[in-house]
Amino acid sequence: MEDERPDALTIGRLAHRTGLPVRTLRFWSDEGLVPPAARTVGGYRLYDGESVARVELVRTLRELGLGLDEVRRVLSGRSTVAEVAEVHVAALDAQIRSLEVSRAVLATVSKRGSTAEETALMNRLARLSAAERKQIIDEFKVEVFGGLHGDSRLYDRMSTFSIDLPDDPTPEQVDAWIELAELVRDPGFRTRMRTMLELSTPSPGNARPPGASIWWARHIVQRVGEVRAGGVAPEEPAAADLPSELFADTDRAAVLVCLEAGIEAGAERYRGLVARVRGQYASPDASGELDWLARALRFAGRA
Repeated sequence: MEDERPDALTIGRLAHRTGLPVRTLRFWSDEGLVPPAARTVGGYRLYDGESVARVELVRTLRELGLGLDEVRRVLSGRSTVAEVAEVHVAALDAQIRSLEVSRAVLATVSKRGSTAEETALMNRLARLSAAERKQIIDEFKVEVFGGLHGDSRLYDRMSTFSIDLPDDPTPEQVDAWIELAELVRDPGFRTRMRTMLELSTPSPGNARPPGASIWWARHIVQRVGEVRAGGVAPEEPAAADLPSELFADTDRAAVLVCLEAGIEAGAERYRGLVARVRGQYASPDASGELDWLARALRFAGRA
């Protein structure tokens, strides 16, 4: 009896000592996790100091996410805490990745004000397997880069250029992937990108076309940016000499055609998204500079 065991704790005193509800301790006791050390003549459970330590261990394991069966294995010695912890680390890593994907989708939905249908699509895109993501990109590469003027070198380079999420992507990378996947699956975007590349890819045995310099030379963007930063408008006399400086005697009408094709395609948006998905630094978006240059070329062509 309790009076005969001054160290004995009723379940109520055990609850007071550990700070846990009586109903929780009773459940754990019924499940065999914290068996009573003894019982009173009337059948009431009694616990002791070892019971308090056992309750603390069970509480710790439960707070770490272990199930009842796993707790039993640890308490019985069939599994060590380290072994169970290793399994849970892997499970938690997977759960964290899933939560990050969910967070990225919800952040994108909030930013765009998406409809229910758009939200469902974005969620599916974000949760595609690596093989499914690769298939989307490969189909895009074949349609946009394949067989350009019979020049296989560009396609070969693009085929080996990986565009995919890492195993542990950041929310920003997931967000960029959602946007990129939507973009490259758009038939209109594919057509516009193909047109731009055809205008800027040399045919076998010929020099690069005039417009190629727009999309493969960043110094052009830098130079336009310097002029823009000075507050010069593309229609001002101060901007008149820039096309000559950049393109010399090149056919500026052809340059403008390629430039406009790239702007219409959204080539800068595509470039930035690819860099974000891959977790790489991307030079600042040059859409403003390219728009400025297009206006300057149009104005110079009319002058």
